[in-house]
Amino acid sequence: SSVFMSMASGGEGPSSTPHRHTNRYPWGQDAFDKAKIEDKPIFLSVGYSTCHWCHVMERESFEDEEIGKILSDNFVCIKLDREERPDVDKVYMTFVQATSGGGGWPMSVWLTPDLRPFIGGTYFPPRDHGGRPGLKTVLTRIMEQWQNNRPALESSGERILEALKKGTAVAANPGESPPLAPDVANRCFQQLAHSYEEEYGGFRDAPKFPTPVNLMFLMSYWSVNRSTSEGVEALQMALHTLRMMALGGIHDHVAQGFHRYSTDSSWHVPHFEKMLYDQAQLAVAYITASQVSGEQLFADVAKDILLYVSRDLSDKSGGFYSAEDADSVPASGGPEKREGAFCVWTASEVRELLPDVVEGATGSATQADIFMHHYGVKVQGNVAPEQDPHGELQGQNVLIVRYSVELTAAHFGISVEKVNELLASARAKMAEVRKHRPRPHLDTKMLASWNGLMLSAYARVGAVLGDKALLERAVQAGNFLKEHLWDAERQTILRSCYRGDQMEVQQISPPISGFLDDYAFIICGLLDLYEATLQTEWLQWAEELQLRQDELFWDDQGGGYFCSDPSDSTVLLQLKEDQDGAEPSANSVSASNLLRLSHYTGRQEWLQRSQQLLAAFSDRLTRVPIALPEMARALMAQHYTLKQIVICGQRDVPDTTSLLAVVNSLFLPYKV
Repeated sequence: SSVFMSMASGGEGPSSTPHRHTNRYPWGQDAFDKAKIEDKPIFLSVGYSTCHWCHVMERESFEDEEIGKILSDNFVCIKLDREERPDVDKVYMTFVQATSGGGGWPMSVWLTPDLRPFIGGTYFPPRDHGGRPGLKTVLTRIMEQWQNNRPALESSGERILEALKKGTAVAANPGESPPLAPDVANRCFQQLAHSYEEEYGGFRDAPKFPTPVNLMFLMSYWSVNRSTSEGVEALQMALHTLRMMALGGIHDHVAQGFHRYSTDSSWHVPHFEKMLYDQAQLAVAYITASQVSGEQLFADVAKDILLYVSRDLSDKSGGFYSAEDADSVPASGGPEKREGAFCVWTASEVRELLPDVVEGATGSATQADIFMHHYGVKVQGNVAPEQDPHGELQGQNVLIVRYSVELTAAHFGISVEKVNELLASARAKMAEVRKHRPRPHLDTKMLASWNGLMLSAYARVGAVLGDKALLERAVQAGNFLKEHLWDAERQTILRSCYRGDQMEVQQISPPISGFLDDYAFIICGLLDLYEATLQTEWLQWAEELQLRQDELFWDDQGGGYFCSDPSDSTVLLQLKEDQDGAEPSANSVSASNLLRLSHYTGRQEWLQRSQQLLAAFSDRLTRVPIALPEMARALMAQHYTLKQIVICGQRDVPDTTSLLAVVNSLFLPYKV
């Protein structure tokens, strides 16, 4: 079991399993009290379940008898899943980045019993190695310092914390108005165009991330600049990137869904884990591209993503699981997990599976020949050694579409229909084989925020395609959120719930209260669900949640929302997320939510609040809008004002439904 499996598995006391030598507590009062009473520093270890190096550090250090003993005797050890407590993770990651110049997971931080950090880092090898101090050495030094030099440790931690408080503040001056939308949008476009990679699309050379927030910005930018060369270029950038990603190895051609990122610039060899938040945002980006371009490919990819999520990441309660791991045990046996083992193929496996000669094909080619040609499968494997530092993919192939169907058809002298049919039947046979391979670890915790993003995806794709099954799945997700992640008595969203041994939904005690992104992403999902189904209960709940979000997180002084409840004294920094990254910033999503809600409800104060929020981020929007493309979209929506579309008629009569279908088929970013 990994360090960072969520605390759901026995979140009461320290976790101890037969082979583990370190007693570790969940983040909470018990651990803090123990540190105070015994006057010991806290060792906080933060990670997440699909994090490769977290598993490595677990094996090497926390299961090591000698290191385990040092930790248990001299420190109070806390382990934390960053996906469960993003607020705590952000505070200490800000500290680690400020003091060590880098950051990442696993994160290792040492705190005083009153939770003030004094030393931090990321991965440590167990013993000294090539000039890097090992964990054992670091622990010994910290124990000496704690004994002999404690005031200095504490005061330097205090100083850094004060500097971070000043450095991370995001606030508007009283009466300040948001920056001008067209200027911010043009600048955001220029900055994206500057970092755009023309050959394969995407931004930066390698590693390449899918960055759906960038793609959504570019399509919105095009929609208000259709007649300018910049607008046309923005659209080309977005569509080319989405097309290349769909053809690449980052896209799972056999079992659907997208991997986390590509290690190279051609989207070929990915880092193999699959995250729920990527599937959600990419499904929306692809369905938007299909509205904009009318190309079937994009709609097919959006449907494929949801097929994967429905099949592999769905709980019977209607919730969605968080992620599938990158590493798994190879089918050929052996105890060692390998990156990508579940997804890759040798040429001989493909030949064995697809031996039939294809009628009429040049040179009596087999189905395997055609498949291998089309998907770049090579006898020696198609992964370059530099993309495989641990030698885990030797002789293996990551499927990537190398030719258009037309070219493959011409090469083998058969029809395009025939090629499509052969490739589809090959993929189906391969999917069958994969079902029998050992599966990677599935992280079955269900997070409110990511479930909110996924709700949006089913609602949006379902509405555009007029697909009843997808809309029913969206409603199921809405019901799941209300039933399992909403505490009606306390009027509070809960951050997470879990799958128990009997496949039932479980909650930890006490449950974790929701953070800003839980509220913002769910509200956005509910607004999308309302627009897709026109069932008013979802709009009403969105209103209630927005009022509650305002109460809990709004910053009366500077405008904008804090990431976590400012009244929680164990969270030392009150931060506002100012970056649209792998997930959009909750402030960006809130700016749009407020705008949409002000139109639906007629509440003017929500429009004003949206403006105050945008004003608070005004400095960053003006200087580096590329860091906030989603917020730039909200700013544009405010500037170009939402178009209200009202359809009067009975809900289910044909002319009403066909009008709705027309509205849903168009990309109208600024509509309610």
